[in-house]
Amino acid sequence: MRAIRTILITAVILGGLFVAADRGAVWFAEKQAAEKIRDSQGLSGTPEVSIKGFPFLTQVASSELDEVEVKLDGVTAGAGDRSVKVSGFDATLHGVRIDSSFSSAVAGRATGTAHLSYEDLTKAAGDPDVSVAYSGTSGSQVKVTGKVTVAGQPVERSVVSTVTVVNGGTIRVHADEVPSQGVPGAERKIREKTDFDRQIAGLPKGLKLDKVTATPSGVDVTLTGSDVNLAG
Repeated sequence: MRAIRTILITAVILGGLFVAADRGAVWFAEKQAAEKIRDSQGLSGTPEVSIKGFPFLTQVASSELDEVEVKLDGVTAGAGDRSVKVSGFDATLHGVRIDSSFSSAVAGRATGTAHLSYEDLTKAAGDPDVSVAYSGTSGSQVKVTGKVTVAGQPVERSVVSTVTVVNGGTIRVHADEVPSQGVPGAERKIREKTDFDRQIAGLPKGLKLDKVTATPSGVDVTLTGSDVNLAG
């Protein structure tokens, strides 16, 4: 009886040591992975990386992680004066193939969400006379207000615009209808301001924009991808 008890106690102690070592390895790997992703993607901040699954060490031995979550707030994506600030980004990655130093990481498939605030969409329009806001309707519609001058007269219109994804990497804002209200040339001039395309660059290679949903706080863009290159 005493021998069985000793064996059980020893097993518990060894199990505890293994769990501690495993969790310590996860913490170190998450830190290393976050820095690699930041550097390889040229991000403006360091992401929060969470490696799921237990035990972690056996996943490392097989060079593949079951599931990894990546979160980042306030990242600037794009280039130059047409850059777009993504106020929230999160992705869940499955089947992440790694090497021993975490210098290379490729996810078999990934899903996620990028959040663009209306303030940042307004800045992305690139015109001080244009503003983007919540339309109060469901789906992918927003309200865009533009000010122009027609025949020497100031004209302001608020239009309902649909936000769509073009070619997996570009956000398009296009007015459903622009009421001219009898002002010749008003629709064309308003559209020159309210209709615009903005590319969302800087996301991990292989991750594409999929669908847009307008919310009271901004626009949520769902992301999907396969063979997503996180580092290397």
